[in-house]
Amino acid sequence: MSRLTATAPCTAHAAVVEASGEIVAQALLVRRVTWLTALARDVTARLVVARWNAADLDALASGVRLDGRVLPSKGWMALHRLGWGVSPPSGVYVGDRVLRCAQEQAARLLRLALHRRRLVAAIVATWPQDTGARTGAEWEALGALLPDGVTAADIRNRTRQVRAYRDEHGAFPADLTELEEPPNVAAQVVLAAADRQLLTLERPGDDGRSARLRVRLPLVEFPASSRDWAWHVLPVALPPTVPAEAALCAPTVRVVKGRVRVDLPFQIAVGFAPATGHRVGCGLDWGLNGLLVGVAGRLADVADGRVISDGRPLVYDASGVSAKLHRLRGEREHLAAKHRHLSKAAGRDHAC
Repeated sequence: MSRLTATAPCTAHAAVVEASGEIVAQALLVRRVTWLTALARDVTARLVVARWNAADLDALASGVRLDGRVLPSKGWMALHRLGWGVSPPSGVYVGDRVLRCAQEQAARLLRLALHRRRLVAAIVATWPQDTGARTGAEWEALGALLPDGVTAADIRNRTRQVRAYRDEHGAFPADLTELEEPPNVAAQVVLAAADRQLLTLERPGDDGRSARLRVRLPLVEFPASSRDWAWHVLPVALPPTVPAEAALCAPTVRVVKGRVRVDLPFQIAVGFAPATGHRVGCGLDWGLNGLLVGVAGRLADVADGRVISDGRPLVYDASGVSAKLHRLRGEREHLAAKHRHLSKAAGRDHAC
């Protein structure tokens, strides 16, 4: 038995202050969640900027702390073991669990940077003789150094980025920190790093179509003490894609277009299919006019092995995705043409 994890986008339209029973309308709830995400974002951004250097990225990439112990998989705990502490702005009270959430988001950004760092290092180490095209041997050398999960688009985009840096500075970047500025920090709170001191999540009732998120929110923009924080109960309606038996996990909370978005992960149990005993199967092959074409068959008699099919073809329809790709390609070409036009206009103005 394995578990499948997915995320359901939900919206919280109102809340109730647990201590007083005050109804918090959507506008006020959005304001208080914005204050919370702003506090977490400030701490995360300062931590990422402080550790945006080759030495600290090397320490995180090593996977071990100074005493040789392996770093935990949880991001905030790994940063804590490395001694990368965080603190709120001066004069502002922020609970320890909110700081944990900020550390978790910073750890995820820095670990994502490690992937980009390996990609850039591989491209620089195997820079081709002809910048227009790599030879077969050069592609093999590059492939031996690339991290897992790299696509052709990643290689192409990073190669262009490195080439632009070299053309501007006359040398290759020594590290990702020279090639890029610290990553932008999203205004959100990753509650996966918190515990019951900051949030609780339950599924009340028997219908299974709602959740009850209980979280501490600031009552003012810059809370000065714990009295400026209060427990809020946020009813959250679950979409039909969340089964009644699914286990809910700690969400990520953010504000999107004037509403409180609750990105709610959930887990469902998935059993392993038996290797034998099946009577219905599906065969797929590459199609001539479509990507995949298949047909379903049913075993009529186990003794003689006859398979019966109605002959109705199953065709994979990617027209919606293809149409979106065409729209995105058109927008990209339009923006590229506009960028070239503005660059030429700026060059003419500078020459004048």
